[in-house]
Formats: sequence, structure tokens, C-alpha cells
Amino acid sequence: MKKERKATKKGPGPYYHISSVAKMYGLHPQTLRLYEREGLLAPSRSEGNTRLYSAEDLKRLEIILNLIRELGVNLAGVEVVLNMRAKIERIEGEVNEFLEYVQREFFQGKEEEFESRKRALVSVRPGGVVKITGRDE
Repeated sequence: MKKERKATKKGPGPYYHISSVAKMYGLHPQTLRLYEREGLLAPSRSEGNTRLYSAEDLKRLEIILNLIRELGVNLAGVEVVLNMRAKIERIEGEVNEFLEYVQREFFQGKEEEFESRKRALVSVRPGGVVKITGRDE
């Protein structure tokens, strides 16, 4: 899955040139270019079209290198793993948005009622021992 090249910097923060990144991670610059061609990395570009790697790019590179070096995953597998991670992050965001919506819509103004019901629930401890809460002990 090829990604579109970015024409400008992604935001504030330090940026690293391809030679610096290659040296930091013990790679040849052509390896970084390959990862970009394969769509695994998408560094931003300066106005002179120089690749600029952000801290976010370096984190992604570390994930890629861990998959390749430590786990023996090939580039196609790396792409699958990265896509799955992105989907999981997107789903987590949607679930969090939904939970925030539920809290706003259903518990707003009813916090005291919710807390009293929560205290009246039966909790199960590890080992199957039941503790009844909400009563004077």
C-alpha cells in the first residue's frame, strides 16, 4: 500500500535527515528509502525535497526494525502488522468516543444515583469469594 508523499513538515519538533537516521539505527540510507517506497514510512519533506524524519517517524521505524530484526517478519508482514495496529488504534478511539457519549447522555446529572447503585453491586474477588458491598460492615 503506497502512501502519498508529504510536501511539508508534519509539525513542531526536531527533524532528522536520512543520513542521521541511518547512522542512529545502523541502516543504509537505501533501506530507509525502500521502507518509504513500500509505504512503511512517510517522512515529511523540506522545501528542497529533503526527507525529514520526526520523532513519530522514528517511533514507527523502531517498530518496523523490531518486527524485522527481533521477530523475523518480512516487509509484507510488517505492512500487515502496521495496518492492524492502525485499525486497533482507530477502533480504540471510536470506543472511547462512544463511552464518553454514554457518560454524557446517561449519567449527566445522575452521578449520585450512579454511585449509589455502583456501591450496591456484588463484586467477585479472585478465587470466587463474594464480597457484598454497599452495606454497613
